[in-house]
This record gives sequence, C-alpha cells and structure tokens, in this order.
Amino acid sequence: MTDWRAARLPPWRPGPGGWLLILLRGTVIGIVTYGGLAVLLLVRLIEAPLFAPRRPVTPWITQFVCRTALVVMGLRLGRRGQPMTGEGAIVANHSSWLDIFVLNACDRIYFVSKSEVAAWAGIGWLARATGTVFIARKGSEAQAQAALFQTRLHAQHRLLFFPEGTSTDAIRIVPFKSTLFAAFFAVGLRDRLRIQPVSVVYHAPAGQDPRFYGWWGEMEFAPHFLRMLATARHGHVEVTFHDPVAVAAFADRKALTAHCEAVIRTAHDQSLSKG
Repeated sequence: MTDWRAARLPPWRPGPGGWLLILLRGTVIGIVTYGGLAVLLLVRLIEAPLFAPRRPVTPWITQFVCRTALVVMGLRLGRRGQPMTGEGAIVANHSSWLDIFVLNACDRIYFVSKSEVAAWAGIGWLARATGTVFIARKGSEAQAQAALFQTRLHAQHRLLFFPEGTSTDAIRIVPFKSTLFAAFFAVGLRDRLRIQPVSVVYHAPAGQDPRFYGWWGEMEFAPHFLRMLATARHGHVEVTFHDPVAVAAFADRKALTAHCEAVIRTAHDQSLSKG
C-alpha cells in the first residue's frame, strides 16, 4: 500500500488568468502582511516595555492581517463555537501553512512551532514578530521548554499546539503525540489550566481533489502558495472551537492527548462526510 506522504497532487500550471490573479492577490497580500508587520513592530516598541510579557494590542494587528489575507485570497472562513477566555492552550489538527492564517483570523493566539521555522526566509520574521514559541526536538531541552511554556501561559498567552507534529493532506488526522502535553501538568498549571480542542476542516473547490488545501511530505511552499493565489473560486474552511476541558480532570498527558484527538478526529470526519 502506498504511503499517503509520498502521494502527489496532479500537475498544475496557471493559465493567463491565473497569473493575473497571482499578481493582483500576491501584491495585495504582500502589502497587507508586511505593512501590518511594520505597524506591529512599531506598536511593539511601546507595548513591550509597558506590558511585557503580555501583548494586549499587537495580536489584534495579526488577526486583522490574517482575516484580510483570507478575504483577498477568496478562501471563505466559517467558525463555530467560541474561543475560551482566560488561561489555557489550544490544540488543533494541522493540514497546511494556511492554518496560520485561518487560526489567527479566528482568535488571538500564539503558535508553538519547530525551531527550524525561525530560519525560514520571510516566514521566520513574521513568526518571531507575532510571538511564536520555537521549540527544539532535543530531549535535553525539554525542561527549559516546559519552563518557557509556563512563562507564556502565566502571561495569559493562549498557545496553540499541533499535536500531529506535521501537516497532512487535509483529509486525514494522524495520531497525536503526547510529548508537549506534559507541560500542562506542571506544578502551578495543572490545577488552573484548560485545554480547548479545535478542528480545522478544508473543503476543496468544486471539482478539485479533496486534498487541494493539504501541504505535506516534500511539497514546496512556493508552488503551493501560487496555486492558492491562482485559484479563481476557492472552497471554504470550517473551524470549530470545541468545549475546553480542565487538565486536572485527566490522569496524565496520554489521557488528555487521547481525549483531544478523539474530539478533533470525530468532528473532522463528520464535517468531511457532509461535504
């Protein structure tokens, strides 16, 4: 049986109209994104000394930029449920780089990402400016990372984790890893923290491969990004904020992981089956 990670979308090349959309949409999204970054950095000069490590203003800028980018691209966003308030973290399934725009558009959050992303041209700058938490995969740094999570969570930052550890083809959920859930059980957090599962479901444009929005395996970013810009009529994405749960209600990280995976997997499969 062929591994889904090795599968590819059918070859694609933009037509004349596609190149025009790439030019128009790409220009507007670039202006909005990097213009928003410039404003964010200026505001941060005032925000950081007054409120650090809290960020009461700049997340609103990030949310505006992401909402605008989705509108320009033409990807319709539907949201169900309500983001929780107060201290807590969010866990979601991961299909694509588009998740960054989609989830930021829905809530003012801070992503937890692998350390390699910090070095990516363009994307790394944006991630650092918006408060992304970068983590290394070395087990020796687990204690330091847990301390960093606690600092950010105590500052009422809602951290967003992708427990799958990788993006997918948008039609499946891969088993959640429990490693990062251990930070939620730290002394001082376990009895006060809540976790909110969030499902993100992409519905491909009419007539397109159901995996249209997925970004997985060895797929390169640039061709996928251009394809999104060149698509005249997009499908839609559905984000559901499920009921938050208290960490203290679970015996350990594996039990909490299993609960979050079950909630997200069920909602994801049901949404896809409805079309």
